[in-house]
Amino acid sequence: MDLKDRVALVTGASRGIGRDVALALARHGASVAINYLRSEAAARETAAEIRSLGAPCLEVRADVSKSVEVDAMVAAVTRSLGEIGILVNNAAISRPQPLTDITERDWDEILQTNLKSVFLVTQAVLPSMRKRKWGRVINLSSVAAQTGGVVGPHYAASKAGILGLTHSYANLLAKEGITVNAVAPALIATEMLLANPNARADLIPIGRFGKVEEVTDVVLMLAANGYITGQTINVNGGWYMS
Repeated sequence: MDLKDRVALVTGASRGIGRDVALALARHGASVAINYLRSEAAARETAAEIRSLGAPCLEVRADVSKSVEVDAMVAAVTRSLGEIGILVNNAAISRPQPLTDITERDWDEILQTNLKSVFLVTQAVLPSMRKRKWGRVINLSSVAAQTGGVVGPHYAASKAGILGLTHSYANLLAKEGITVNAVAPALIATEMLLANPNARADLIPIGRFGKVEEVTDVVLMLAANGYITGQTINVNGGWYMS
């Protein structure tokens, strides 16, 4: 796989799945922009590791649920690294709550961070992709979109919305050299998962939590493939079988 001369933007890339994806894209030749919101030290550490591989890298702070910050982020990446050809929409928050404790504020924050951000960042990078007739948009959804998951209806709704966005963009852009796909993991061993008391390995038919690299493998495949579009790739240990 050769992603040389490609510029990738990974949102929420300071840790977890996003970090592993950013590093893997760099290993395969891409220049990588790391988006983060609060984890500045972790983002700098990830960026330093990418640069040690010999790949150009930029860490950029932005709240991807706000259009002004998204536009500024995309402009900064374009100035520093070039036009973005690979977008991995990974930024998300998880807030496990009892059903009766979920407030309107909780709902709005989850939907803005997890779903609205995918729309805003995708819209911001599409003009350059359409101009060059090449692009890869890879959206991180979740098994929660398909089963309800172990976080709550606000999280499940946000991840289900990503599948709808994926299908619509894929259909509208199919003739323009731009593929749009979703990856739906389940119970991947990250800090977010380990902070959720409802997450148990016995929910997974395979009997263990997933590894971040098992998600990254799929993201890399989608970044390199020009014929797969509009698909949801399930990386879930058999929890949801489609």
